[in-house]
Amino acid sequence: MRVLFLTLIIICSSMSGCFGDEEIFAEEKGIPGSLALACLKSNEFASLKLHVLYEEGHLPGATDTLKQRIGEVCDKPDGITVEKTLVNFDHSGSWTSDDVRDARWERGSDAMDGDTLNWYFLFPAGEYEDDSVLGVAVDASTVAIFLDSVEEAEGFLGRPSAAEVERSVTIHEAGHLLGLVNLVYNSPTNHEDSSHQGHSNNEDSVMYWAIESMNVGNFIDGDLPDEFDSDDKADLAGMADGSIKVYDQI
Repeated sequence: MRVLFLTLIIICSSMSGCFGDEEIFAEEKGIPGSLALACLKSNEFASLKLHVLYEEGHLPGATDTLKQRIGEVCDKPDGITVEKTLVNFDHSGSWTSDDVRDARWERGSDAMDGDTLNWYFLFPAGEYEDDSVLGVAVDASTVAIFLDSVEEAEGFLGRPSAAEVERSVTIHEAGHLLGLVNLVYNSPTNHEDSSHQGHSNNEDSVMYWAIESMNVGNFIDGDLPDEFDSDDKADLAGMADGSIKVYDQI
């Protein structure tokens, strides 16, 4: 049964800017994670289409990895496809969560279309209103990654590289669409960072709280993670098989 979820209350400081501000969502838009079961299971949607909307000069390079990581956890017997579309968002100034949401819904289709689930990944020119934020999830089917900020987040002497940061941030935001961490469920494992709600406390997880930060290179040693860790995957498997209760699904 699809449930109408009207409000999402977020403490911005603990969420570190990875989500939009408090909003009232229409039923069909939902909140990050409220289409998690639609992706994890195949009984309602047999295929998933990842729509990549990008502005000139902002073509992402991480879509193959994005498709792979989602395919590792979501049951889509008819496949996962990626559709890239060059667009002009006709936007000036910094982006707000409302701006991202409006841009997606003005140019995209319903998230649920027959037996196909549609998710949207926007790669606009410019920065988020909080310029330390590299990516943001704004509803059940929409995220944005700000490649101009990603370029600035490249580490000293190119470690981590902008390409690595982009890949990690993109998978991180996809994880939020899947409900990670504890957005629409309560994990039986204590792996949510107590100071950064909705994020992992494990620096080897792509859901680690620092992944979204402009200073990501200063927080993590070695290679940036671009995979869900064992706790993340256990949560997703439990959500899919019903052993973990999932709420606020549309």
